[in-house]
Amino acid sequence: MRYEEWEPVYLEICDYFSFDPAEDERAACILAGLTKQDASELLKRLIRGETVTVCGNAPSLSRELDRITGVVIAADAASEVLIRHGITPDVIVTDLDGIDDYAVELNRRGTILVVHAHGDNIPRIKRWVPLLNGPLLLTTQGKPFNHVHNYGGFTDGDRAVFLGQEMGASEIKLAGFDLDDPDVTPMKRGKLLWARKMLSLCGYEL
Repeated sequence: MRYEEWEPVYLEICDYFSFDPAEDERAACILAGLTKQDASELLKRLIRGETVTVCGNAPSLSRELDRITGVVIAADAASEVLIRHGITPDVIVTDLDGIDDYAVELNRRGTILVVHAHGDNIPRIKRWVPLLNGPLLLTTQGKPFNHVHNYGGFTDGDRAVFLGQEMGASEIKLAGFDLDDPDVTPMKRGKLLWARKMLSLCGYEL
C-alpha cells in the first residue's frame, strides 16, 4: 500500500486512539538510528509466490496448528506459542511488547524480525533492537523514510497480512485470529475493531 493511500486511515486511527503522530515519527527515527539493516529483499525472496500462514496470538492458535503451512509469520507473542509446539516462525512481526529472550536467539539463527516503531514503544526499541543481530526489517505507521518502511496495517496481526501481500505471497492463511474475544481491555477491544477493518481492506471478513 502506498503511503498516500494509507495516510487517511492512519490519521483516523490516531484520532480514534488520541495517538500523537509526532511521537510515532520520533520512535521511527530512534529505531532507524539503532540499525541500518533492511531485510526487505530477503523477505521478498522468502515470500514471493509462496503460501503464507499468519499466526495471531488469540487463545485459539494452539487449536489451529493444523492450518499452518508454507512460510510462517508470527504476530508478536504468537511466536512463543508456536515454539512451544515445535514450530519455528520464519518471520516475527512485532512492536516488541510480546517477545522475550527467545526472539533474540531465533533472530540470530535467521528468523526475520519485522520491528515496528510507534510512540508508545520507544523504551522497548532501545532495549531490544541493540540485542538483535540477525535479519531485521524496520516499519512505522507514519511516513516511511530511508530504511524504515510502511506497508500498511495497524496491529501486529493485520500488519503481517499487509506485509505478506506486499511481498507477493500467492496465498495468505490465518490462524489464531479471534477479533470477538470478550476477555480483553477496552484498549485491546478498540485495537481488535481496527484489526477487523484493516483485514477487510486485505479482503478478509472475520
